[in-house]
Amino acid sequence: MPAGPGTPASPGAPESASDRGLSGPPDCPPSPLLTRGSPESPAPRQAAVRASVPQKLAETLSSQYGLNVFVAGLLFLLAWAVHAAGVGKRDLLCFLTALMLLQLLWMLWYVGRSYAQRRLIRPKDAHAGARWLRGSISLFAIITVILGCFKVGYFIGFSECLSAMEGVFPVTHAVHTLLQVYFLWGHAKDIIQSFKTLERFGVIHSVVTNLLLWANSVLNESKHQLNEHKERLLTLGFGNITLVLDDHTPQCNCTPPALCPAVSRVIYYLYPFNIEYQILASTMLYVLWKNVGRRVDSPARPEMRFQFSRGMAGVALGLGVLAATIGVVAVYLVHIGRSRTQSEWALVLFYLSATSLLTLMGAAGLLGIWVCRMDEQSLDESKNPARKLDADLLVGTASGSWLISWGSILAMLCATTRPRYTWFNLPYSALVIAEKYIQNLFIIESVHREPQPLREDNRTLRVVAVCSGGTSSLASSGPRRGAAAGAVNGSLQPGCGKEEEERGRPPREPRVLQGSTRRSVLRNVAVFLFLCNISLWVPPAFGCRPEYDNGLEEVVFGFEPWIIVVNLAMPFSIFYRMHAAASLFEVYCKI
Repeated sequence: MPAGPGTPASPGAPESASDRGLSGPPDCPPSPLLTRGSPESPAPRQAAVRASVPQKLAETLSSQYGLNVFVAGLLFLLAWAVHAAGVGKRDLLCFLTALMLLQLLWMLWYVGRSYAQRRLIRPKDAHAGARWLRGSISLFAIITVILGCFKVGYFIGFSECLSAMEGVFPVTHAVHTLLQVYFLWGHAKDIIQSFKTLERFGVIHSVVTNLLLWANSVLNESKHQLNEHKERLLTLGFGNITLVLDDHTPQCNCTPPALCPAVSRVIYYLYPFNIEYQILASTMLYVLWKNVGRRVDSPARPEMRFQFSRGMAGVALGLGVLAATIGVVAVYLVHIGRSRTQSEWALVLFYLSATSLLTLMGAAGLLGIWVCRMDEQSLDESKNPARKLDADLLVGTASGSWLISWGSILAMLCATTRPRYTWFNLPYSALVIAEKYIQNLFIIESVHREPQPLREDNRTLRVVAVCSGGTSSLASSGPRRGAAAGAVNGSLQPGCGKEEEERGRPPREPRVLQGSTRRSVLRNVAVFLFLCNISLWVPPAFGCRPEYDNGLEEVVFGFEPWIIVVNLAMPFSIFYRMHAAASLFEVYCKI
């Protein structure tokens, strides 16, 4: 049936000259939204399924290999921690050194093969291994190397009674750290398409090695914190708790005598940076493992640039919070454990400052969520291993502090006697739960937002350029773009202009917050939360842990069970703050 003037054209039918108009462009392409490809035939689909079976099998085998090595390493660490018979520190260090040497061999082979094939064009994951993330891991790696130097000095001081592995391990770890940072700078974005089975095992071995090194650092740092905590409990009047120090100090004299105590104290102040380095390396390598054999189906994201001048109000407020937090931590560490009165005063000071900060962060997070909901942009649903891992880590690591907070709330409700300072722990624990819930929602929603839509004049000019086939001068007309777009838009013929003009209109923005104001608010919220998370990372990382010093939880749950809960949950809580800060930095650069 021929189409009349009022009859809509069939989507698949080509336009005639009369439909385009005599003055319209002769070869205007059909709208991409109306173009439909033919369905795939069953044969190629079956071939693709058969080809994916070996890769799925290799992924399963490599993950099981990594899980078994990780479980074996954890049991090794546990056996050393509980002083199991026949398991010494030398055996543990031999095991970790062997894992690092095996990873070094694989990284050297991969780097050498990549250099030999450097002329080949390889697919890259634009979302993996951001420059600021590689810069952060480089900073932590430098401090890790410095930590290794201090460990070598500690070994020299106690060389009479320490095994040779105490000196070999930090040297191997330093070499492993330097080569791994070089590897991540050059290959974190790789999407491996050759030797995929071998590479899966190499990458997952690297992930497990870094996780075990992280667990070893956490265990050493936790033992040190626990010994200090046991010595402080008596000042708070909890004398009914059995205090047995878990001391791994060598049974010989240090030469010179003043060297080893100073070096030992510096080592435990550097452990938080080493812990962050190992877990960041693990996450970047895990994304590389997920990208082995992957097809890139998401568009390349636009380059994110950091501009310090944006969000100055949030920067000023956040820096003030950071300075105040450092002051509170210094006062806490000076006064805790000196006397019962001073310890209680230090705990009250910490709870008041942390409660105020968490209230501000919760309000800022709610404001950010409200502003995001005012925006009509859709969410980006494309597959992205790096973004999915970020969201999973946010929720997973937040569960560590949620576990501690719910334990503190339950202890307050079940305790028979409650000292006055412990009442400040109740609002603090409730706000920790609520603030992380709100912040996770804000980060995940902001990261999944699609890029900002084009402005109306740019959209219209793009339509003109596509339909006419060469109006590049309109796109570069400078200040007259709006007028030129309006003039050309009025002359577009029904075949192209009306349909593209309707589809090119941007969504209406709410009157409460216009585009630039909305982005400014979001930038200030993001940078303020970024600095606040850095502020909340500092106290537990450097020994300010009221979960230990409060004492009420040990009375209700028992000393051993509560210490196990805190030692398991605290590393995840500390990592959450650093990971949330990294995610908020990405949100800030994306706005």
